[in-house]
Amino acid sequence: MTWRSWSALELSAAFAVGGSVLAVAVPAFFRNLSASKLSEPIEGLDRLVTNAVVYAESKPQEISFPPSAPLTPAQVPRGVRSVDPKDAWEHLTWKSLDFRFDEPHAFSFQFTSELDASTKIMRFVATAHGDLDGDGALSTFEVRGDRVPGQPARVLPGMFVDREVE
Repeated sequence: MTWRSWSALELSAAFAVGGSVLAVAVPAFFRNLSASKLSEPIEGLDRLVTNAVVYAESKPQEISFPPSAPLTPAQVPRGVRSVDPKDAWEHLTWKSLDFRFDEPHAFSFQFTSELDASTKIMRFVATAHGDLDGDGALSTFEVRGDRVPGQPARVLPGMFVDREVE
């Protein structure tokens, strides 16, 4: 049977089925595309904070976490995945936390830590910044953790997210 011998009813049914498939497939495609863009900061921060908690297990309270590390790479990639210079992840903190990217990536990461002198609580913040569409507006993902005296280090619940796909 050729398309010319199909009736109007058969053609209408074929278009309806095709439209239904597209109505389901297109939104799913865009959801998956969005999710793939978000996997880098979420997985990167998960790896970073997990390593920070492990690091704290063998350290005294006052130095539970390594010192702060600058935004790395210093310039957030704009709309592209980029490969870092060879020495980008050589900061003592990145080495202490066994954190680096060897493959092209779209986010920059930062780690800050501080000791509250009055309470002796050690805190950290792990942050990822990205500019996925290259417009100069950054998306931000942030996870926090702490170590209270006499307790193990922990990651605080929740993740701050601002303009996830800007």
